Amino acid sequence: MKSHAKVVVIGGGVVGCSVLFHLARHGWTDVVLLERDELTSGSTWHAAGGMHTINGDPNVAKLQKYTISLYKEIEELSGQATGVHLTGGVLLAATEARLDWLRGVVAKGRYLGIDLEEISPDEAAKLMPLIDPKQFVGAVRNKEDGHLDPSGVTHAYAKAARKLGAEVERFTKVEDIVRRADGLWRVITNKGEVVAEHVVNAGGLWAREVGRMVGLELPVLAMEHMYLITEDMPEVAAWNQKTGTEIIHAVDFDGELYLRQERGGMLMGTYEKANKPWSEFQTPWNFGHELLEPDIDRIAPSLEVGFRHFPAFQNTGIKQIINGPFTFAPDGNPLVGPVRGLPGFWVACGVMAGFSQGGGVGLALSNWMIEGDPGADIWAMDVSRYGDWATMAYTNAKVRENYSRRFSIRFPNEELPAGRPLKTTPVYDLLSAKGAQWGVAYGLEVPLWYAPEGVRDEFSWRRSSDFSHVAKEVAAVRNGVGLSEISSFAKYKVTGEGAAAWLDRLLACKLPKPGRMTLAPMLKDDGRLIGDFSLANLGDESWFLAGSGVAEQYHMRWFEKHLPPDGSVRIEALGPKLTGLSIAGPKARELLAKVTRADVSNAAFPFMAIARMDIGMAPCLVGRVSYTGDLGYEMWVAPEYQRAAFQALMAAGEEFSIGLFGSRALNALRLEKNYGSWGREYRPIYGPLEAGLDRFVAYGKDADFIGKEAALAERKQGGKLRLRAFVVDAVDADVIGDEPIWYDGAVRGWVTSGGYAHHSRKSIAMGYVPKEIAEETDGFEIELLGRRHAARMQSAPLFDANFERMRG
Repeated sequence: MKSHAKVVVIGGGVVGCSVLFHLARHGWTDVVLLERDELTSGSTWHAAGGMHTINGDPNVAKLQKYTISLYKEIEELSGQATGVHLTGGVLLAATEARLDWLRGVVAKGRYLGIDLEEISPDEAAKLMPLIDPKQFVGAVRNKEDGHLDPSGVTHAYAKAARKLGAEVERFTKVEDIVRRADGLWRVITNKGEVVAEHVVNAGGLWAREVGRMVGLELPVLAMEHMYLITEDMPEVAAWNQKTGTEIIHAVDFDGELYLRQERGGMLMGTYEKANKPWSEFQTPWNFGHELLEPDIDRIAPSLEVGFRHFPAFQNTGIKQIINGPFTFAPDGNPLVGPVRGLPGFWVACGVMAGFSQGGGVGLALSNWMIEGDPGADIWAMDVSRYGDWATMAYTNAKVRENYSRRFSIRFPNEELPAGRPLKTTPVYDLLSAKGAQWGVAYGLEVPLWYAPEGVRDEFSWRRSSDFSHVAKEVAAVRNGVGLSEISSFAKYKVTGEGAAAWLDRLLACKLPKPGRMTLAPMLKDDGRLIGDFSLANLGDESWFLAGSGVAEQYHMRWFEKHLPPDGSVRIEALGPKLTGLSIAGPKARELLAKVTRADVSNAAFPFMAIARMDIGMAPCLVGRVSYTGDLGYEMWVAPEYQRAAFQALMAAGEEFSIGLFGSRALNALRLEKNYGSWGREYRPIYGPLEAGLDRFVAYGKDADFIGKEAALAERKQGGKLRLRAFVVDAVDADVIGDEPIWYDGAVRGWVTSGGYAHHSRKSIAMGYVPKEIAEETDGFEIELLGRRHAARMQSAPLFDANFERMRG
């Protein structure tokens, strides 16, 4: 075994072998994979081997499509058969709500290049003869589903990597990982040690244990997962003989089942409600090619549905039940990327769908390590989406919930209860008493809307029980004054003698003067958006940043990576150390004047001003800015003072009929102003010109900010896309994001977000279209729940287009 390597990959499952192959294919051949046993030991060897392109996140779906397309290449390069069977498949809906969801899947496929088609139950039964069509209301045909040989694929990755110069060391157990003073890593094994610049934790079932070696507790948990294999079935033999093809895959969402042919019989797997974690606290190192004891009683309810939906199973025997552990993250997506605070330490774990996602994970991680960027928008898989609130107990609760709901519908207005409430603000009980219906962002409870006694969310694809109540919250803001709790924003404090110069290089904006704020785009080296913040100059070498709460760890990783080594800049994520309240509406200034002695007149405290002032008796940092697009103020306050500030505002606001509003009303308000949001309109795949943020980019400033050259090139060339807003002729449902935008009979773009703008009484969609059609107004349609609705591009915001309310 070599003593030095550029990269050590830990784990010889499909993910680790994919990472090794992609590193070698990109030219990093001084790489070695360490596997404590044989390749595929762990979860890989007993996997059902299914592969598919469908994912809730379209960017992950693209990587899944790449993974499937990769198998031919690695088979040819390695000479190792992968056993790929591209049979195609059907996705089945037993309810109208499920069919609505499937229509959304078909719509996404239109701009992702995934060939999907809605078909009837009878048409599905002609393609998959074991179906009882009377049990279903509709289906979707997917031509890119299939299955493969898990062992063959894994060895194909490994052999291809070896041919490119990489090394594989089997029966080499990693016992410790130690970071040296020079930043290199000592990977200590039972056969000696390897010193490496980079370490990749692809430990699978042992990812937690590998993480603990460097002081990291990863939010992953293994669950027992069962599937059965039947005896040979005459129906299968008859179909094979009649058509010369295999029986295609089927996913029965309402039955929580997936099916495919296995030799002369069928394989049926289930994500049962009565699930069971495996080895919750410590994965035994001596576990390898063993299986767990089957528990058919646990999956019996799902099997009963399966036998009803697929009657041929009633007449066949079960040859084998496979029960093996698979690891999951709390939301079911992988954990991929560099770990904040551990330079050179990377993770590629929690990849439950390894044969659908393994290739994409290997590609993204190798790009990231070599080029400094994953080459795709992989936020849904980024390990930084979790913070220290994702404890072991939280992970256990959320993984169990996610497993039990893997095939369940997640409605756009549905909030899942497991592991909650965990993080709350000091006014949580006061808002709950007012009827707050809670959601969660980065572990923190956030008010979505306020319900009268006896009213609760009714989950639906269409406008629901919150609709009229959110409208009242919007009216409170637009007609008088509203108050919202805004602690879910990420807050950062930047100090030090080098802070101004550092921010000038990190951010693309012109730095504001003391007592002023500005919108601050942040770019990657390729000129794409990696963040958007409000930046405030507090004077005395002190700065305040506010941004997307869910991206706190993501952005801190970027900030810390670019800190100067001389200690002249200090940055702190304030998190729960600073809470927030916001007031907005035409009466907001009058309300603020009642609770503070400071002069808040327009002349003394203009738009984008910031200052410290008391709200009642509570010391606050107050900025004149509002995401509602109305006259408004954001107030940042230490948690011990938040209740006092809230109560002072509410008491003084009675004179103006103050109303509380939540994030759903805020969404309706910002849509009227064409305001985008991080994670939707602003993502690392868009440039500032495309996203409409170029007016905040100081192209001419002296500082050579990150991404400046690429941003200038985009500005000169015009980019490819434009962010636009549309008024949609919707009926009883509004877009939520990822719907296709049609123009002149073809899909030309996609929706990023939207909803109903209650004040303007319009259904709004925001999304990207090619710049060539970005100045057209008519001829657009947006597909929603299987229907195309006429959409007219907005040339100006629906509300306060001249910014008179906001600036006045």
